[in-house]
Amino acid sequence: MSFDNWNVAEEEGEEELQDTSFFEGRRDVILFCVDCSQSMQELRDDVVYEDVKTSHLLTALDAAMQVQKKKTVSGPNDWVGILLYNTSRPNDSNNRTSEIKKGTSLYQPLAPIGVDSIQELIRLIEDARDDPEHLKKTFPPLPGTKMPMGDVFTSCNWVLRDSAPKTASKRIFLITDDDNPSPSSTKMLTSARTTLIDLMQSGCQIEPFFISSTEKPFDVTKFYSSVLPSNVLGEEDSEASGVLPDSISITRIDDLLEQMRFHEQPKRAVFNVPFELGKGFTIGVKGYGLVTEQKRGRDRMEVARSRTVYVDEEKEAEVSRNKALFGMKLGADEDGGGGDDMGLGPSRVVKHGQRPFYTADEVQSFRTLGLDPGIKLLGFKDKKELAFEDNVKHSIFIYPDELKYSGSKRTFSALLQKMLEKRKIGLVRALVRRNSSPVFCALLPQAEKVEEGGWCEPGGFHLIVLPFADDIRAAPIEEQLRASEKVKDAAKNWIDKLCLKNGTYPPDSYPNPSLAYHNAQLQAVAFREEFDDQSFEDLTRSKYDMIHKRAGALLEDWKKTLVKDENFNNVLATSGVKRKADISVDEAELRSKYESGELSKLRMDQLKDFLRNKGQSVSGKKVELIKRVEEYLDNRS
Repeated sequence: MSFDNWNVAEEEGEEELQDTSFFEGRRDVILFCVDCSQSMQELRDDVVYEDVKTSHLLTALDAAMQVQKKKTVSGPNDWVGILLYNTSRPNDSNNRTSEIKKGTSLYQPLAPIGVDSIQELIRLIEDARDDPEHLKKTFPPLPGTKMPMGDVFTSCNWVLRDSAPKTASKRIFLITDDDNPSPSSTKMLTSARTTLIDLMQSGCQIEPFFISSTEKPFDVTKFYSSVLPSNVLGEEDSEASGVLPDSISITRIDDLLEQMRFHEQPKRAVFNVPFELGKGFTIGVKGYGLVTEQKRGRDRMEVARSRTVYVDEEKEAEVSRNKALFGMKLGADEDGGGGDDMGLGPSRVVKHGQRPFYTADEVQSFRTLGLDPGIKLLGFKDKKELAFEDNVKHSIFIYPDELKYSGSKRTFSALLQKMLEKRKIGLVRALVRRNSSPVFCALLPQAEKVEEGGWCEPGGFHLIVLPFADDIRAAPIEEQLRASEKVKDAAKNWIDKLCLKNGTYPPDSYPNPSLAYHNAQLQAVAFREEFDDQSFEDLTRSKYDMIHKRAGALLEDWKKTLVKDENFNNVLATSGVKRKADISVDEAELRSKYESGELSKLRMDQLKDFLRNKGQSVSGKKVELIKRVEEYLDNRS
């Protein structure tokens, strides 16, 4: 049994750095843990609805509803639940909530996304908007006392333990405006920290949404910085160790839904490998993909999938790939000659007319060069030596992992800070999957950055795959005419007015319009609502009114300056190539000829070019073309 095309024995594993097929089958579990204290239910004016009172609790429930509605399409297999605390509302004795602590109420049991439960939540929100006191009646806050956070985390642990699927990714969205739930109580602080550690060791992540306002600013240092784990890189040795970043505080309650949408999809690692800094010196890192294809939800029906099958041609039966031998047409010359004369050590002699065969393990070793998955540091270079054109693939963001190698975060942080300080990049050899080939990469450090709107860029390294020599092609450089400095300055004026906020493009704020339109239709069908296509907003469409308001006058100045430029209508002739005549005529020139009755002086190709650019027909004689141009200009005079 043999295979001619032995090079593609594992073509299904060719994609090297990112494989998301494993994540598609995993379910995401989100438990909303919402504070129902007196401050959360304090009424204030609604900024969206006129003459309507709202509260932080109502906004939190509305955000939870919006996330669930979105998941009916994007993640129909995911699980969601809502646990309320600091409320005297009793639990339903029929469900398994007898073990959760007093003061907590499981309003929405942890279950797969369902239309009925979402519609029940919608009715609750609508009743609360009609009657401002409805939430206080339904979820009365605890009188005078507050529930210990240790009991809150214990209740969350029991809910997830009893209901969540074992293989799912579990997360808790903690929403509160109380920055000090246990004032002057070291015992309660220690209890909260201990129970949270137990919760996280069971595979659950906690993502806080702290609500801050000008009347009541949220100070994380009072309680939560000593309880929640810090995600600040490079500050373990400082006195501020363990202090949470300000970015997790929401200064505007309207930002709550935007923050939840940002955190809605779990951040799943693409790979988890050792990072060798030197001989016997290894830390653990995880890699996260920065660019992921957005897909619609998985269908309920069974989908046909293709797979590779290995067949014994003689027995006409399927065989295991591990028993297959892979070969190619190669043997000794007719004059003889063996494989022992090359000085490469032990080898197998292949007779003339026969093929060398390799086992699956040998083919695998050819691909991986016998290396195990991991990243190895080779050296350092100045940051300026990393050229823009070296970035030929999407980079992978790597972050320390303490699970297998203790002290990884501290070592990772020290390396990051030194490389940022010295403006260096690292050169590494990376093999992140067993069936991939090793590649050389640049390790580009990124400092942590907290932006004004509350978004945070974490500190870490970008793993940039470097091209091999065969991947580099010399791009032809053609000499072109350059704009004058006057034209450049005029263009800079309107460009500065239209720059993106903070100079970066946030892809999460601009969803695929076709996919969003499709999902909006599916949501309307699922909730038996009438879909209004006029209400759909395409966020990728340019805001022309805003553009004209900000830079309209500057754009007009730039156009006038551009027309006066000496190179405006010139075309640089290329040697050896006949220059194509410039037949274009701008509308201003054509209108002046029309007003002076000189349209007949224009050539046929000029008239056709103008009509073609305006979407008009170009058929007919010259008289017909002139008449068509005149009609166009008359309609726009």
